[in-house]
Amino acid sequence: MKKSFLSIALMAVFMLMATNSQAQSWSDLLNKDNISKVVNAITGNTESIDMTGTWNYKGSAVEFESDNLLMKAGGAAAATMAESKLNEQLSKIGIKDGQMSFTFNADSTFTSTVGKKTLKGTYSYNASTKQVDLKYLKLLNLHAKVNCSSSSLELLFNSDKLLKLMTFIGSKSNSTALKTVSSLAENYDGMMLGFQLSK
Repeated sequence: MKKSFLSIALMAVFMLMATNSQAQSWSDLLNKDNISKVVNAITGNTESIDMTGTWNYKGSAVEFESDNLLMKAGGAAAATMAESKLNEQLSKIGIKDGQMSFTFNADSTFTSTVGKKTLKGTYSYNASTKQVDLKYLKLLNLHAKVNCSSSSLELLFNSDKLLKLMTFIGSKSNSTALKTVSSLAENYDGMMLGFQLSK
């Protein structure tokens, strides 16, 4: 009985695919990316990302930990306002478009540059948590959430970690800018702050 039910179900699937003019070809369905997605969905594994290369700072990035928190904060307008304020404060310590970059190498080393200041360290990416660990020569250890595509990369930190990083890599020390970012984070609980980078 189970065998005949399975056979009927398979036949129905094939008939639907044959009659659907929008259906994908077998080569599309069986390509490497689609098979990888199916295997990852079944096994619970998440795809790794390729962070290697040089990424240049384009502006601040803000993300709320959930849509619910975003709505509580006032929606997309709040996120846009927070990004604008963060851009302003980051520029005061030398973090601005054309002045900052991260280079991630295949050997798990990285370099961050702000103005003429260059700092080196090591990194490791955890695909299941979508986080990268950044270690600056045993001086500073940070975790950042990563949103990555082939041409853009976002590094998002909890506010206290971003403040430490700003103090550490900023080319200028500006306590007013740091206080403003701190108060910004306090106003929007559940918000992650960071950098938007592009290749």
